[in-house]
Amino acid sequence: MIERRWVVDTNVLVAHALMPAGTAARAVERAARSGVLLVSRETLAELVAVLARKKFVRYLTSQARLDYLRAFAGAAKLVEIHWCGAVCRDPNDDKFLHVAVNGQADAIITGDADLLALHPFHGVDILTPADFLRRG
Repeated sequence: MIERRWVVDTNVLVAHALMPAGTAARAVERAARSGVLLVSRETLAELVAVLARKKFVRYLTSQARLDYLRAFAGAAKLVEIHWCGAVCRDPNDDKFLHVAVNGQADAIITGDADLLALHPFHGVDILTPADFLRRG
């Protein structure tokens, strides 16, 4: 059986952490059940930094953030980045393309318009969480 490989953008992971019953959460959970979640050191560092932002303190305790990060990092597979290119109109999003290409991902799950505009990228689908769920 071929292992499915998914890259999940930070915005989707944050939505998963904040709204565990929402569309983003259902997409992340389906991706985790159906394959492996891919990360790089850079995408993981971004998740840590974003969840540490002051605006999320009232929604997630420090312990809840730590638990979420540990669970996600423990479930994800670290991808070494060998190919990198400046492709996206928002250079901060290139790191997700790098993980997808280097990790031979099936799709990137994102709500970011800058990434969605590139669908497909080097054979990798770029989907919203709702589109990912509709694909079954």
